[in-house]
Amino acid sequence: MEEKKIDYNSIIGFVLIFIIFAYMMYRSESNPSKKTAEKATTEQTVAPKAAPINAETPKDSATLAKQKTTLGAFAFGMPAQVSGPTYTVLENDKVILKIANQGGQVIEAQLKGFEKFKKNSGKPVYLVKDQNADFGIQFTTTDNRTLNTRELYFQPSLQKSGNNQVLSLRAATGPNQGLTFEYTLKPNDYMLDFDVSSTGLKSVIADKKPVELQWNMKTYRNEISIPYENRYAEIVYEYEEGKDNYVGQGSDKEETPDQVTYVAFKQHFFTSILLTRTPFDKAVLHSDDLVKDEKKDTLFTKQFRATAPLALHNGELDYKLNWYFGPSDYNLLSSYDRNLDEIIPLGWGIFGWINKYIFFNLFGILGMFLSYGIAIILFTFIIKLAMSPFTFKSFMSQAKMKVLRPEINALNEKFSKDPMKRQQETMKLYSQAGVNPMAGCVPALIQLPFVYASFQFFPSAIELRQKGFLWADDLSSFDEVVHLPFHIPVYGDHISLFPILAAIAIFFYMKMTSGDQAMAAPQQEGMPDMTKMMKAMIYISPVMMLLFFNNYGSGLSLYNFMSNLITIGIMLVIKKYFIDSDKIHAKIQDNKTKPKSESKFQRRMREMMEQAENQKNKNKK
Repeated sequence: MEEKKIDYNSIIGFVLIFIIFAYMMYRSESNPSKKTAEKATTEQTVAPKAAPINAETPKDSATLAKQKTTLGAFAFGMPAQVSGPTYTVLENDKVILKIANQGGQVIEAQLKGFEKFKKNSGKPVYLVKDQNADFGIQFTTTDNRTLNTRELYFQPSLQKSGNNQVLSLRAATGPNQGLTFEYTLKPNDYMLDFDVSSTGLKSVIADKKPVELQWNMKTYRNEISIPYENRYAEIVYEYEEGKDNYVGQGSDKEETPDQVTYVAFKQHFFTSILLTRTPFDKAVLHSDDLVKDEKKDTLFTKQFRATAPLALHNGELDYKLNWYFGPSDYNLLSSYDRNLDEIIPLGWGIFGWINKYIFFNLFGILGMFLSYGIAIILFTFIIKLAMSPFTFKSFMSQAKMKVLRPEINALNEKFSKDPMKRQQETMKLYSQAGVNPMAGCVPALIQLPFVYASFQFFPSAIELRQKGFLWADDLSSFDEVVHLPFHIPVYGDHISLFPILAAIAIFFYMKMTSGDQAMAAPQQEGMPDMTKMMKAMIYISPVMMLLFFNNYGSGLSLYNFMSNLITIGIMLVIKKYFIDSDKIHAKIQDNKTKPKSESKFQRRMREMMEQAENQKNKNKK
């Protein structure tokens, strides 16, 4: 029986695709959107150095007297006893914020219109609550005291400015001296203006000692799949006039960028951002993974810390900052024109362009009129239909190679002892027949960026969050149909149905295409037998789909299922109505009778082979 082998160009195509895909996966692994995080535990990390005041607990006179002694000049105007509310509420249609009098910081940030995962259905999403976050400015006084604004008592004053709510908090050191935090909340907005300024503090703050901004946060878990949510939780920052980067996943990761203009403590679908109009000269950004055991539940996923020096201008502070507490929504973040869309991990280079200019726009239009499950199906159909010309060219190339196979096998047998001559004659045959051996690879490579872009797009689409379709309760999370009483490494403790359907579709797709590739592949002496590898991939690919996509969002699995199903349909239509082996053979034979002009590439290849042949003959002599 004749041994089945594959030609050089099939191997080259296979290797090229493998290398490109492996490189993309490597880049995505170093990208926050693709890093695999560990699952979480209820273990707590070390608490921040100074926790914000409990807004519900007023200070008694003895405690305040002791605090006055510690604060020195900043105890000016501090009451003998605190009674009544110790925080001020700012609220619009998007957020509810509580800002404490002590520390002048946000101690609670609740997002309206969002709920935690199904198990906690009905519970609102909080980005800041119960001392999971704190903010302060630390400085040294002229009498050598080290103080932090967390310890200072601010006098609040809430006013209306048009439709805006303006909260001014002042920590006084004298009648006309002090430090002021001013918050401005606009209607229907997640962005909060935050101005920091001082008056007459040149004699209080030591000008030769650093003034440091400190921001710490432990991020709450808000999604059902702990590892999936944690994979997309990271610190993202902008630096050096528009560049953006991120702090890596894992434990004890740190970056020290210069000229930082924003820092985002990003969760999967929500984010807290601190922005500045005056760049921080240098920031120290630290990230710790709190997920230690995938079999345990957890309250928090990441511990984030950011510190940055603040510059004094004539001994005074003057910074125009912003806070953002809201969803990680690409369109919303883009609307602020502050480069915040870079917080969403859409992929680098062409993959990001595909997501920004094609996927988001197309899916956004479909989502306006259809349920999101139906929108995914129609979205997939449109993308595959647009790719169908490339699919057609790929199948046509396979058909031509299949027709040429007997002639190439004859050349292999005729020049079995002269590999160089065999290759020359094979290239000559390709040229005479008008067949490009790489034609089948190029269409596949063109489609590959769209495949990779989809792996970035669907996990980033907040529109899918808690939107159901068929048996899936949440298209942004896994579609569990059976919960297992045990945990399987990599796979998890449940069975998702959409990955199973996608795996079945991949199996039949590869069964059909690998058979065509094997039939089309010409024999080449001395080359390894790739047929068995192709057959193995028929089974390996579906298994990989089952293992790795069981915990992914069901929207992505639905897309993969429909993508392969539609491709199978397109392939069947092309084979039935467009590919006729007899006509292809007649066309190739007709091409052989026509004079051919060599391309630069073909001429160069021929010259290289001739040089190699001449060198070989010289060596024999």
